[in-house]
Amino acid sequence: MPANYARYLIGRHRSVEANRHLGWALAFVAGAINAGGFLAVRQYTSHVTGTVSSLADNLALGHRDLVVDAIVGVLSFLAGAICCAVMVNFARRRQLSSEFALPLMLEAALILCFGLMGSRLSEFEGLLVPFTVVLLCFIMGLQNAVVTKLSNSVIRTTHMTGIVTDLGIELGKALYWNRDAQQPPVRASLDRITVLGGLLLAFTLGGVVGAYGFKFVGYVSTVPLALMLAALALVPTWDDMRRLRGGR
Repeated sequence: MPANYARYLIGRHRSVEANRHLGWALAFVAGAINAGGFLAVRQYTSHVTGTVSSLADNLALGHRDLVVDAIVGVLSFLAGAICCAVMVNFARRRQLSSEFALPLMLEAALILCFGLMGSRLSEFEGLLVPFTVVLLCFIMGLQNAVVTKLSNSVIRTTHMTGIVTDLGIELGKALYWNRDAQQPPVRASLDRITVLGGLLLAFTLGGVVGAYGFKFVGYVSTVPLALMLAALALVPTWDDMRRLRGGR
């Protein structure tokens, strides 16, 4: 049943398998938003490393307007992560089934807003930065915090640097041949390789879909992503609403 799968995927009680499936789905979303968003706002918004580096470079070059862009981008990403933590802790205190569904529902609403009104939002600037940039950075911070909290920092979906590094380590273990029989063998984790490889593949496929979608359709290409997230998050949220109504 789709409803039961949504509860399994985003419910309060976590499992390694559920984290893996949700991580792959959200990596696809992040790849699509990052690649499609780049065509919309001419900058990547899913990772902070490059933004901080550009801040330093533009500060040295005297490009103060670009320094402000970078600062606002980092603060927007930070605000998204803070918002996620507040929502999850709020739901956790009240023992809601939707503790992870609520921030994903918010993410879906914001992606829908970007998809339906992105062209108009790009005309509004706050602190010299188009509102679309602020919105995308906030979305990415929100999503990264969701996955980090539900997987206890095991899975990340909005940036691939750590994923590729960990994948390389595991592949290095698989290729290493220890001739010393007195030393314990170095064994790679096939399960971890599957998870990491799946995240990288999902992010890449999402990027391709997002880039081509924005190229041929425009902002509205992100609407299916929003609807997918909303469909998954709606079931635990609806369960909580029914439980609260029944309690009254």
